[in-house]
Amino acid sequence: MLSIGEFSNICQVSAKTLRYYAEIGLILPEEINPENGYRYYSIRQLETMLFINRLKSYSFSLEEIKAILHSKEPQEEKLCLELIRKKHLIEREKLELVKTLAQLDADITNLEQGKSMMSYMDNIDVQLTEVPPMYLLSVRKMVHENDFEEEYRNCFGEIFKKIIDRKLTAAAPPMVLFHSEDYTPLGMDTEFAIPVKEYATGTRDFKPGLCLKTVLNGPYSGLPSVYARQMEWAEKEGYKGHDALFEVYITDPSQVTNESGLITEVCYPVRKIKPLRKH
Repeated sequence: MLSIGEFSNICQVSAKTLRYYAEIGLILPEEINPENGYRYYSIRQLETMLFINRLKSYSFSLEEIKAILHSKEPQEEKLCLELIRKKHLIEREKLELVKTLAQLDADITNLEQGKSMMSYMDNIDVQLTEVPPMYLLSVRKMVHENDFEEEYRNCFGEIFKKIIDRKLTAAAPPMVLFHSEDYTPLGMDTEFAIPVKEYATGTRDFKPGLCLKTVLNGPYSGLPSVYARQMEWAEKEGYKGHDALFEVYITDPSQVTNESGLITEVCYPVRKIKPLRKH
C-alpha cells in the first residue's frame, strides 16, 4: 500500500487534488485508517491514476473521465469511441487556431504597412442588383443560434422530400431568410427555403426586388463582416433595408471538405431613401 504522499509523488498529482477526486468519486483510496484518517492507495491504482492523467491531457473533463471509468459498456469499446470523438474535436480546434494565426499574420502585416487592421473591409464587394421574383417552398420557425446547423439539415431535408413527393423542380440553390434582426429568448425568426419553378400548394411568392448583393468565398465566419459592409454601403449611398436579409448557399456545406470552398451570396433588399425637401 502507498500513503497519499507516496502516491501523490509518483503520479505527480497533489494530495489536495487526490482528496477532491475521492470527493467526486473519481478515484477512491483503497483504505482509510479509521483511527487517524490516513489514506492509502494500492499499487494497481497507480495505473488508474496515470490513465486519468492521460485523458486529462486530451482535454477530457473529470465528468467525462468518470463516465468512462464507471461505464457498464466494455471499457475498450467506449474508450475507443470517446478518443475518436475527442480527436475530431481537437482537429477542429487546431484548424480554428491555424485560421486565427493566419488572420493575426494578416493584421500584423497591415499594421506594419501603415494600414488599418480593418482595411480588409474595403475588399468586400457590394453590388446593387435586381433579384427577380420567385416561388419558395419553405419552413419558417424560431431557431436558437446553437441549433442552426441541426435545423439547417432537418429543414432542408424536409423541403427536399416535399419537392420529390410533389414532383416539383428546384429552380435555385437553398436559401435562408432572417425575418428578425436579433436573437430573442425564443430564437431568431428564420425561414429555410428552396426556390421552385412551379406554383403549388405550400409555395409562396417572394419578390425581393432591388438588393445589395455580396458573394462570400470562404467560411461563414466572414458573414458578419459582409453584413457590416452592406450596412455601411447602404447608409453612404442613401438606401435603407425594407425586407428580410437572405443568404443563398451556392455550395452545399455537407459536400465541401474545406471551408475555403464555400460560396455564399448575401442579399439585402433595399429601397432608395427619398431626400428631404429643402425649404
